[in-house]
Amino acid sequence: MALINLRNLGVVLGTPLFSNLNLSVDPGDRLGIVAANGRGKSTLLNCIAGRLDPSSGEITRGRGVTVGYVEQNVPPQLSQETFYEAVRLALPADHADGEEWRVDIVLDSLEVAEELRGKRLSELSGGWQRLAMLARVWVTEPDVLLLDEPTNHLDLAKIALLEGWLNALRRDVPVLISSHDRAFLDAVTNRTLFLREQQSQTYALPYSRARAALDEADASDERRYQKDIKVAQQLRRQAAKLNNIGINSGSDLLTVKTKQLRARAERIEDAARPGYQERSSGAIKLANRDIQAKVLVTLDDAWVETPDGTPLFKTGKRWICQGDRIVLLGRNGAGKTRLVEMIRKAIDNPSAAGAIKATPSLVLGYSDQALSNLGMDDTPLGVIGRRFELSEQRARTLLAGAGMTVEMQGRAISRLSGGQKARLAMLVLRLTNPNFYLLDEPTNHLDIDGQETLEDELMAQEASCLLVSHDRSFVRAIGNRFWLIEKRRLVEVDDPEAFFADAGRAE
Repeated sequence: MALINLRNLGVVLGTPLFSNLNLSVDPGDRLGIVAANGRGKSTLLNCIAGRLDPSSGEITRGRGVTVGYVEQNVPPQLSQETFYEAVRLALPADHADGEEWRVDIVLDSLEVAEELRGKRLSELSGGWQRLAMLARVWVTEPDVLLLDEPTNHLDLAKIALLEGWLNALRRDVPVLISSHDRAFLDAVTNRTLFLREQQSQTYALPYSRARAALDEADASDERRYQKDIKVAQQLRRQAAKLNNIGINSGSDLLTVKTKQLRARAERIEDAARPGYQERSSGAIKLANRDIQAKVLVTLDDAWVETPDGTPLFKTGKRWICQGDRIVLLGRNGAGKTRLVEMIRKAIDNPSAAGAIKATPSLVLGYSDQALSNLGMDDTPLGVIGRRFELSEQRARTLLAGAGMTVEMQGRAISRLSGGQKARLAMLVLRLTNPNFYLLDEPTNHLDIDGQETLEDELMAQEASCLLVSHDRSFVRAIGNRFWLIEKRRLVEVDDPEAFFADAGRAE
């Protein structure tokens, strides 16, 4: 018996997001919701949670069914509460005193260490803050759980923890998950909804298998469309010939036949529907300027240290060569970002003495997790126009190609969505025209289409790069070399799978 039913649901927020959506949510469902940035995933979850009214259609819930919606960010009024207290405050007021034991059970299930429970939420990492918001909802024992981008800010260990937690839930509790993390969706879902403006598609399959089925259905629709259009064109050509013959011969029968053929062609054309084409959230294109050097960066047994000088690990003698796509693996705090910073500084100042040397002809394309190279108080138009000395018209054309309307181009970058910032950062990388990429979590905030496009561009451009990423699908697709920080040393491994398998262990 369905707990929630959606009938002909539609939402218009400035533009149509989705329409005529029919969906039932049953016990045991683990439903992944997939769509491009800004195409209605969060809106749909808000409608199901009762926080937003749809523009059309209806949502019915079983009698007494409660829905738990996990917020992405910590509400300001909770930021100074401790982890434990923030969860306790979510209990109904008439249960708070006598049922505090429920808080401990939930925190134990999420493996929240005792020392973390007494810390203020503002003092915790983004990953632990996300898990605190999950704990606040789960302690209320909802019948249906809604998760909006739950892996944002989570490292691999916490993603593995969340996967294990979800897979251990009672099977009668359905979970709806909006996510761009392909590997996560494959690990925790058994149904997939591809949310579209029209004709959304649902498959009783996890993401990758559902995506293959969807691609085949779209390709079949396109083949059918092309066949129908070809038949209609043939009918119109036959009609034109018969019309000429009828005019010359004065035959009324041929005139009637001509009208019949044209009417058949029109009916076929009216009924024909092309295969689905996803509206792009903005193009991602990269560049790769020529370089003659074979060895781009040399690491001569460099010590990587914390900002206060505490040694983390030694690199040994290592080389980054042309054509390398190196993925840097390691637990949080192992020193990945510190090594990235050291390499960036060596490239910016190739004449400086040190244990890391870059070839002088190296031109760097760099992007960090915070996208700090954008300047959050600037505007997209200002960044592109001034940094690359482009005319306003050219800058606007490039920004439009990256998915930014005229209004967005003049808006402060801090006010853009995560996906818009990410695509702007990719445009900056392209215009820099580098021959080496240094990328720290480049898929953060990119939708699946953007992730796959970035993968395709790095491969097509034969770009040399060193990157850090928690996105397992991205790492598997891109990497041809893998460096692992392990036991205070940097070692090369054949693939990332052992590290991924080990990621769920306590740090």
